Amino acid sequence: MDKFDVYAMPVGRVLIALIFIMSGMNKIFGYEATAGWMDSMGVPSSLLPGVIALEVLGGLAIIVGWQTRWVALALAGFTILSAVIFHNDFSNQNEVGNFMKNIAISGGFLFLFATGGGRWSLDNQKST
Repeated sequence: MDKFDVYAMPVGRVLIALIFIMSGMNKIFGYEATAGWMDSMGVPSSLLPGVIALEVLGGLAIIVGWQTRWVALALAGFTILSAVIFHNDFSNQNEVGNFMKNIAISGGFLFLFATGGGRWSLDNQKST
């Protein structure tokens, strides 16, 4: 199994980051609708540029393994906060599923925080 471990980390980083990059890009292309939705949920739409930056740039950082631990911790916190704010209608089964998805993604990010980016990451490059 050890020979596959080296591949699992970069593939896992890509898989967990893609949802954030895609979500951030969707927010860019649907900026007004997203801003309106945030406002309707009681979250100031003035935070949207920061959310987009965190999702897109944070996702890219996770993929390349740059500052993996700290970016993973930030994305874990963001994802838990998003679950609590936007997916808290537990009478709606879809919202319960989205809440639990966010919690599971946060768990994955906490594993990245604990382990780092792995062998194939910018974090692991030896400085010369």
